[in-house]
Amino acid sequence: MIILLSNLKRGRIKKRKRVGRGDASGHGTYSTRGSKGQRSRSGGKKGLIKMSLKRGFREVPKKRGFRALNLKKATVNVGDLDKSFAEGEEVNYAKLIGQRLAQYSPQGLKILGQGELKKKLFVKAHFYSKQAKEKIEKAGGRAEVIKISR
Repeated sequence: MIILLSNLKRGRIKKRKRVGRGDASGHGTYSTRGSKGQRSRSGGKKGLIKMSLKRGFREVPKKRGFRALNLKKATVNVGDLDKSFAEGEEVNYAKLIGQRLAQYSPQGLKILGQGELKKKLFVKAHFYSKQAKEKIEKAGGRAEVIKISR
């Protein structure tokens, strides 16, 4: 069979690794798990859990560090607003979420200044970069700051 670009389908092209099918397969004996230890045995993939005999319950390994998922503001560039909205239209957070230009964030929406803005738009957002505010006002629009509702 001849493989043509037009015949290709989306998805995995590489063959999956067939593990534990004898030494001739290239993945025999230890089946790429190494030797000994909890992770080399069946069912030992979910992280090492040690039993605390004194406390009488299992100890889960400690996670290092902390990453708050809700500390990032939703961001949209001025260039994206120019592509997605008509002249003189009002742009607000709900419309941006509806058009999938931004995702909801409890920290609010920030308009950034990347790209060009040639349309007059009335933008309502929680934060603006200096460059974005200048570009909106230079195009004849208005950049209104709104409070975050909690």
